[in-house]
Amino acid sequence: MAMSFQFSKIQLVLFLALTFSFQVCLGEVICENLPKNQCAFAISKDGKRCLIENYVAKDGKTEYQCRTSEVVVEGITDWIETDECVNACGADRNAVGISSDSLMESQFVSKLCSPYCYQNCPNFVDLYFNLAAGENVFLPQLCEDQRTNPRRAMIQLMSSGAAPGPVSGNTDEEENAEGIAPAPAPMN
Repeated sequence: MAMSFQFSKIQLVLFLALTFSFQVCLGEVICENLPKNQCAFAISKDGKRCLIENYVAKDGKTEYQCRTSEVVVEGITDWIETDECVNACGADRNAVGISSDSLMESQFVSKLCSPYCYQNCPNFVDLYFNLAAGENVFLPQLCEDQRTNPRRAMIQLMSSGAAPGPVSGNTDEEENAEGIAPAPAPMN
């Protein structure tokens, strides 16, 4: 009986040691090692944003991979965004790349500016603060306008020079297959 009790203590110590080692290994986020369903909105151990990129595989199918971007986040590292924040902020875990296009959608802005998202999801606030700034929009003001006058918020965004993103999530190949030509690039 005493022998089995000792064996149980050894098993417990071994289990705890392995669990601790496993958690330490998980603590370092390396974008290229993340599965697609954890990639978007993650931040690497070096403080760089992870993003999903797509490419055409040898068999002609579109494949997705997690990559490290050059976008540095101040003060946040080793971060995999929670499902609660992804849902509360109206984000899409399958978003490819990093874009301000979603700021053109009033439903998205409403969720981003919701008290839960804005007060509990600093990663989203940081990302969209910077994306909004790139469109000459101050996110706190956009959120205030969203709360008091949602139409004004969209007018403010449109008047900033931001252009609406694509209407659908179709790729150029899918749009061409549907007979819709992609918009030409602006000429200088």
